Amino acid sequence: MSTLKTIGISTAISRRALLSLGGAVLLSTPGPAQTNDKPAEKEPNLDAPYVPTPQDVVDRMLELAKITGDDFVMDLGCGDGRILVTAAQKFGARGFGVDIDPKRIVEAKANAAAAGVSDKVDFGIEDLFHTPIGKASVLALYLFPHINELLAPRMLKEMKPGSRIVSHGFGIGKWRPDKEDMVAMRHIYFYVVPANVEGSWRIKEDGGLIYTLALIQSFQRITGYLEGVDGVRLRNARLAGAEIAFALETPNAPRKDFSGIVDGETISGKGFTATRVSKFAPR
Repeated sequence: MSTLKTIGISTAISRRALLSLGGAVLLSTPGPAQTNDKPAEKEPNLDAPYVPTPQDVVDRMLELAKITGDDFVMDLGCGDGRILVTAAQKFGARGFGVDIDPKRIVEAKANAAAAGVSDKVDFGIEDLFHTPIGKASVLALYLFPHINELLAPRMLKEMKPGSRIVSHGFGIGKWRPDKEDMVAMRHIYFYVVPANVEGSWRIKEDGGLIYTLALIQSFQRITGYLEGVDGVRLRNARLAGAEIAFALETPNAPRKDFSGIVDGETISGKGFTATRVSKFAPR
């Protein structure tokens, strides 16, 4: 188990348990002060034992995430580093893992060296709440539910649409997983980071027709309607990373299907383009 710095949430939260991918990690407190004039050493005083993740669970997590040699995998709470070591060994992926317990980082680096992948993965002693995650194409987690939930806004803001998240043991708050699996009675949850599409979009077809489409978003789930137009329904709305698809259906006209790629404030698709005119959809 490892420590995590207090981040001002509350004393209770700052001392709560955290699980790492390599194993269970709890917050720790400094050891007792020494009685001589020599400064006390702040050795981790762990509140729970280190519990490694079974290798079969590690393997399935990486399979669900569809790791390739092009991926940069980050492990928040990396324990002995087995997730990243396996990702590098089996798939040639690069990565970076963090843990607040120095002993775990020493162990992780030794395991990477023994596996011959030190050139692909590295590890650091860091507070996972302060570790930038925007570089990750895959984020690996084995944290308690409330920690996952606290990290969710950063995942959505910092990670690129289409990036993947794989979590052992617990989901991420109200964010529904794209896939779920179970290995040896252990749950695994898989997510794809969705693009931000909430708001009003001005859609222009190549033929000249223009619509204003309001989209309402909850993670990867979207609903919507045409602003100022009655009788038109939005059907089959789907969002997978940066890929969006939907259909406009009216009672007396053929259904129109749209699909495209979201790139910030624009959507580009076959036969149409769209520009976001407001980030808040009228309710």
